[in-house]
Amino acid sequence: MLRSAVEPVAAGLAALNATPEQCRELTEQALGMVATSRGRRLEEYLVHDIAFHRVVLDASGNEMFARLGDVVAEVLTGRTHHHVMFEDPDPAAVTLHVRVAEAVRERDAARAEELTRQIAVGALQELDVLAP
Repeated sequence: MLRSAVEPVAAGLAALNATPEQCRELTEQALGMVATSRGRRLEEYLVHDIAFHRVVLDASGNEMFARLGDVVAEVLTGRTHHHVMFEDPDPAAVTLHVRVAEAVRERDAARAEELTRQIAVGALQELDVLAP
């Protein structure tokens, strides 16, 4: 719930405030997610997923959002370690992360926010399927 309230807003702010270095890092982490999204490589995927969300929160320029990086990391880690995730990440969700990185790089705040909202909603729906 916290993620669906905070992360979309953070992504919109990141599109307005991200440095070129943060845009590069966001893209690298999204591509790392793509590279590790098949073959049951969830631990490797998790590293990129956490880093991606930390960059979004940091790039928002909002100190309160940036401080939520550890909370989001714990949620993502818990989801993976408690098997509340498919054996391979949902391809649509992986693609959404790539599209968020593109929206941030293109300074499209509305698109970054909407795409991140879709990620958060998808994660909640996945949780409903795997842990009813």
